[in-house]
Amino acid sequence: MEAKLTGKVEYSYVTCKSALSKSRLPELDYALNPYVGCEHGCLYCYSRSILKDEKMALRWGSFVWAKKNIVERLRKDLRRKKAGVIGVGTITDPYQPLESKLRLTRGCLEFLSVYRFPVSIQTKSNLILRDLDLIKPEKFDVGVTITTIDKNLAKKLEPKAPNPDARIQVVEELADKKVETWIFLGPVIPYVNDDRGNLEAIIEVAKKTGSKILYDRLNLKRWVLESLKPFLEKEKPGLSDVLPRVLGFGSDYWVRVSEVIRGICGEKGVKCEPAFPYV
Repeated sequence: MEAKLTGKVEYSYVTCKSALSKSRLPELDYALNPYVGCEHGCLYCYSRSILKDEKMALRWGSFVWAKKNIVERLRKDLRRKKAGVIGVGTITDPYQPLESKLRLTRGCLEFLSVYRFPVSIQTKSNLILRDLDLIKPEKFDVGVTITTIDKNLAKKLEPKAPNPDARIQVVEELADKKVETWIFLGPVIPYVNDDRGNLEAIIEVAKKTGSKILYDRLNLKRWVLESLKPFLEKEKPGLSDVLPRVLGFGSDYWVRVSEVIRGICGEKGVKCEPAFPYV
């Protein structure tokens, strides 16, 4: 691996043996992730748990590894694999700031736009608008993660991700192009972004754009609570101590919040479903 430090983010190049891996996510057959690590640095991201290395996990947001041969590997994979739905950005946002220069995601989309595989993209970045020429309504759907509409809160939880207004613009422009859109409302963090006003505002965006809502709660996988703790201790003292219980087995917290989300969606005529129905 060749690495160099630019500012506070370490950018590296790695090679991959395959571009497509089997996905365990609902309705996806394959996963495609052109990058490892994420510059957005979201405090709640549980993707850090896949690293199996505490030091790296707690550095999440300070490094991005680009799979420099992924476009070539994808071309080979598409020729030999059975057709199925490909999820782009299942672990790491495919539109890293580095993507504006490397164009690895765009290179993959150039192949995906002409092959028989349906494609589902998830992102927080307005860089996706660069690729509107490739995102064909008959082949693609796009999900945009909106955790909060409060810009100040978003800056604390998702320090280097595009702000909520930029993400709303993405949903609006894609919907205008007749691309199927959905909003990932999550993670819902107890007593942080679960107030009714925030939920209603995000669901209103879905109503205006004809988008579906997929909602999800905070997932306390390994090292997530450690990452969130400094923020919680400053903003919500004592919350980090009770979160495992609030989100744990036997708690009715998520049942109650899910009912609120479904109720608002029902009032607004918005289709909604849990992101992970088996949870």
